[in-house]
Amino acid sequence: MLVVLAKFGSPQSVGKYVFSLSIVVPILSFGTMKTRLVQATDSKQEFFFRDYLGLRIITTLIASMVVFVIIYIFDYQRETALVIIAVAIAKAFESISDIIYGLLQRNERMDRVSKSLLIRGPLALIALSLGMYVTGSVFWGTLSLAIVYAGVLFAYDTPNAAAVIRSQSEAGRAFGNVNSTHKIQRPFFDKQVLMKLAWLALPLAFVVTMDSLRTSIPRYFIIGYSGEYDLGIFATMAYLKKAGNIIIVALGLAATPRLANYYASCCSLRYRKLLLRMVAFGLLVGAGGVMVCTVAGPQIMTLLYGPEYAAFNDVLILIMLAAAIDFVATFLDYGINAARYFKVQVPLLAAVLGSAALACYWLIPTHGIRGAALAVVLSTLVRLGITLGVVIHALRTMHNASSASLKSLPERTDRVSPA
Repeated sequence: MLVVLAKFGSPQSVGKYVFSLSIVVPILSFGTMKTRLVQATDSKQEFFFRDYLGLRIITTLIASMVVFVIIYIFDYQRETALVIIAVAIAKAFESISDIIYGLLQRNERMDRVSKSLLIRGPLALIALSLGMYVTGSVFWGTLSLAIVYAGVLFAYDTPNAAAVIRSQSEAGRAFGNVNSTHKIQRPFFDKQVLMKLAWLALPLAFVVTMDSLRTSIPRYFIIGYSGEYDLGIFATMAYLKKAGNIIIVALGLAATPRLANYYASCCSLRYRKLLLRMVAFGLLVGAGGVMVCTVAGPQIMTLLYGPEYAAFNDVLILIMLAAAIDFVATFLDYGINAARYFKVQVPLLAAVLGSAALACYWLIPTHGIRGAALAVVLSTLVRLGITLGVVIHALRTMHNASSASLKSLPERTDRVSPA
């Protein structure tokens, strides 16, 4: 998508789109409250899907209203305000699809998630390309994304969720009529249940918001000190990290339910082995990205975006180094979520967010986007160190729980004869 914006627009066009994401994503991320993850790790089925869906609809509507209030308060230029609105609409539809993915993920039906993404991705790219080519406007290109996201949600994701629900034994209790494919559209709005679920997920709401702010903070400093042009240059390079991150997130999401089952069952050996394999894979992908950008970074940037981007290959290498560190930290983060250590992630991300802000404040005014890239490296190192400490603590807790359960078993008094 950024290639399309760069080819049919300019670095300013990219900057406008990325700035809109920086405004919308933290707010909509808080609105998700990361309940997809809560749902995927809900091994004891404390809540039904209709509860998760009801909460997600309410929080998405509230978050969208907050975006409109921010546009009104800061009185952005008309074009920028329209792009922010279009991005908010697209992200709202994407948020409802995301909670459906949580249902599929909990039931380990990642094949249905992948098919949805394989439909949505190319259609969104085609729609954005046509919108930009015909109108030359970032707004119409982004609005076309919202139309695609809405179409995939109602035409594919909703029937998929209904089919999975019908196949579960809990469907009768959750929806009352197992055979109705339309019950998926009837979320449950029981105040007591939703408050309990919201309270459980609230720490994760702060976590996901701070995580998105961790990405957005360098952009705020860049646009404040350098403007949309430098933001467009930096964002195109930063988004190359997404290529590897797609693989990391896909593997992490697929493994999370299994990790959660291992942790709940105190299977420390299986939990540790699976997590170590994931970390090793993250290191491999990250190291490969750094090597490729070191050898052929300028050629890649010229091919994708244009020669004006190729002059910043040192920035690209720093960003890919940060990506390699972040891949490992992300896998460790999935291990923390599988253990349902939700509350501890608030101070964890607060420390990472604070380090990112301080590094940006220190480096960007004097070093520009190169300082921004270095600030990202420093903040990801902080994240890696803290996450590793939490995982080690979780492993010790699981080991102690397993030892306690073994000691509580009654001692055998019978004896087996040598014969």
